[in-house]
Amino acid sequence: MNQRILELAKQAGLKFPSETAMSPVELEFAQLIVRECTAALFDESERLSGLYSDEDNWDSAEEYEIRSNQCIDDIALIEKHFGVEE
Repeated sequence: MNQRILELAKQAGLKFPSETAMSPVELEFAQLIVRECTAALFDESERLSGLYSDEDNWDSAEEYEIRSNQCIDDIALIEKHFGVEE
């Protein structure tokens, strides 16, 4: 978990016993939120991948594949930004 989540929590008005740390429960909650977001992106990637497989029009199929791959790239970006490991 990196400082970004701690900064956001402070912006939300949460108070911590330490200025530089969250409790294990608070950290787990923050990680769960990030994981839910990345899971939603993964589900969207799977949906788009299915559309790619079913599409007869090559241009449309290629667009689905590009968007599906972008979802996977976004997952990696979010995990890196928030310091959340799989």
